[in-house]
Amino acid sequence: MKFSLYFSLIVSFFIIGCASNKNTTSTETNSIFSKGETKLILSGATDEPMRVLLITNPKDSIILRSKSQDFIVNKNDKLLQTFTNRLYQTVRDSASRGVGIAAPQVGILKKIIWIQRFDKENEPFEVYYNPRITKYSDLKQDVLEGCLSIPDIRETTHDRSYAVLLEYDNRTGQHKCEMIEAFTAVIFQHEIDHLNGILFTDHLEQEVKESIKHKIE
Repeated sequence: MKFSLYFSLIVSFFIIGCASNKNTTSTETNSIFSKGETKLILSGATDEPMRVLLITNPKDSIILRSKSQDFIVNKNDKLLQTFTNRLYQTVRDSASRGVGIAAPQVGILKKIIWIQRFDKENEPFEVYYNPRITKYSDLKQDVLEGCLSIPDIRETTHDRSYAVLLEYDNRTGQHKCEMIEAFTAVIFQHEIDHLNGILFTDHLEQEVKESIKHKIE
């Protein structure tokens, strides 16, 4: 009973913060990508996966630790569509097989992620432009995490929120808002961390620091 009441309050709280529905569609024809990013995107066919950057590679780690940029969505930007498709092919590639991926993981510092929606019928993959989490539930969940950019490491994090309020732009530039729960919420938190140069292992290190601090106190 208390659990049901708690989540009723979460839903009400999140809906209040979900009033914004601005439209960010651009009619500009200029691409959002730099020359270097453009070259990288066009280095393969639309249906060809891109190389996943690894934290164990010093050059890759610089990009993985960098913050990505917001952008105005132009649904007519063919390069954006090409990159979006290639990023999808990367997360679905047999060499990867992830449940989510962020643009900086392939060397593109733009706020774009693909997520597998385990909370929807048939568990589809969906793309999100300029995603950001505006609210986190106090209730946490333990989850076993791994990362395409961190080979051979899987550990349990304990500080992921059970529910989050997400804002993003879709492929046509419409601004959306929705509440995400359970494991899918963890995927969003993981991938949006990537857009800010944060890795899931950072959460593990923070947990260790807090544990040591509590022992000292």
